[in-house]
Amino acid sequence: MVQDRGPAAYIAEFVGTLLLVFFITAAVSIYVAEPTRVNPNPFIDFSVIGLVHVFLLFVLIQTLAVVSGAHFNPAVTVAMTALRQIKPPDAVIYVVAQLAGGVGGALLTKAILLDEGRAQNYGAVGVSDVIDGAIFPGMVVEALGTFFLLWAIIGVAVNPRAAKDWAAFAIGGALGMAVMVFAPLTGAGFNPARAFGPALVSGDWGGADTFILVYVVAPLIGAIVAVFLYLQILSEPGAKGVGGAEPVG
Repeated sequence: MVQDRGPAAYIAEFVGTLLLVFFITAAVSIYVAEPTRVNPNPFIDFSVIGLVHVFLLFVLIQTLAVVSGAHFNPAVTVAMTALRQIKPPDAVIYVVAQLAGGVGGALLTKAILLDEGRAQNYGAVGVSDVIDGAIFPGMVVEALGTFFLLWAIIGVAVNPRAAKDWAAFAIGGALGMAVMVFAPLTGAGFNPARAFGPALVSGDWGGADTFILVYVVAPLIGAIVAVFLYLQILSEPGAKGVGGAEPVG
C-alpha cells in the first residue's frame, strides 16, 4: 500500500531542496571564476563541487528520508510515482514544494553572494561551449546523469532486496560522480528544481527551448528510462517487484 504523505513531508521536501540548491549554487558561485585577461582559462575544481554534492545529499537523505523519502527533485518524484511509491496528488505537491525550495535556495545564495555570485548567475546551469551549446548533446548529458542518479536510488533504496545501510552514500556518490564528469558540459543539473531556482533568480534561462528540453524534459526521460530498465531486470524469474518497497531517496 502506498504511504500517504502530509504537511511534514511537504515541508521536508521544501527545506531539503532549498538546502540542496543553496549549497550547490553557493559552491558554484565561489569556485567557478570568470576568465580574465591575466588568466583566460582559470582552473575550475569540479572535484570540490562534486564532493559538495556527495556529502550534501548524504546528509539530507540521512536526516529527511524518514519524513518524505528525500526526493528533492521532480525527476525523482516522477520516477517514484511511476513505481507507485507516492500517490499522484502527493507527487504534485512535492514538485511544487521542490520548485519553491529551488527558488528559495537560489535567493539565499544571491542574498549572501550578491556580487561574487553575479558573474555565475548565482549557480544557474547552462550548456557549455565544449559541446557548442547544442541542445541535443546537452539533453543526452542531462538524461544520462539523471538516469545514473535514479539507477542508484532505485537500486539501493527502493529495491526491497537491497542492503540499505549504504544507500545514502551510494546515492550521494552517484550524483557527485556524475557532476564531476558532466558539470563542464551542462552544469550538471539532473534536477529541474535545481535548474529552475537559479534561472528564475538570475533571469538567465539560456534560451527557453534549451532550458525546457535540456533541464526539464531530458532529466524526466532519464528518470523514466531508469525505471523501465530496472523493472525489466527485476521482472526476471525469481526477482521481486519494487512497487511495495519503502521510498528512501
